[in-house]
Amino acid sequence: MLRPTSIQPIITSPLIPNTPLVQTYISGEKGTGKKVIFLITDIFGVVFNNAKLIADDFAAQGYLVVVPDLFNGDPVPWTYFEKLQEYDLGTWLGKHPKEVTEPLVESVLANIKADFAPTSIAAIGYCYGAKYVVRLLGANKIDVGAIAHPSFVDDEEVELVRKPLIIEAAETDPIFPVENRIKTEAILTKNKAIYEITVFSGVSHGFAVRGDPTVPQTLYAKERAFFNMVAFFSFHMK
Repeated sequence: MLRPTSIQPIITSPLIPNTPLVQTYISGEKGTGKKVIFLITDIFGVVFNNAKLIADDFAAQGYLVVVPDLFNGDPVPWTYFEKLQEYDLGTWLGKHPKEVTEPLVESVLANIKADFAPTSIAAIGYCYGAKYVVRLLGANKIDVGAIAHPSFVDDEEVELVRKPLIIEAAETDPIFPVENRIKTEAILTKNKAIYEITVFSGVSHGFAVRGDPTVPQTLYAKERAFFNMVAFFSFHMK
């Protein structure tokens, strides 16, 4: 699944007033009337090459994929984690709360609809991005959602979900532990939502986007999560 990226970033103009320009990576054949995937990254953003590689993999399945830089050039640097250095994540999250990120999400979604007139829109959220996919589903603004090892998703947000949602979870995940998975499933079941939940043993938070591909179980879980999403989208998108 790993191969070089070739699509260059573009700049999208905001349709929502008072929001900045958003640098956006687009993969796939552009044009109107297509199925579009809105990919919302983890804290490492679109500059982290894995996000672009995943976008290319979805594009190879026939989708137009849009990956915005929602952090305005201020992602968490991957080098801190690669070198096991400490990083003040709390301060970073304080600069990128829902009140800052959500208007950008809404602006990019508005541009997707205006520029491409898609027949159907799916959104994928990895870690940090999962919250906004769930919120878009709850607001009935997208057709299908997929989240992997979600972070900071509230029960109240899950309560509003009625559109199809697929969840790829890790066995070891302090941010989305087993009690959260059980509660999420209970809410979706109670509300008769359309959903799937897969839990992968032997992997931890982040496996679907930044897991070590040299570890067989991690590579299997990453690729299986990807194709689970592909199958889910194929069935539920028009």
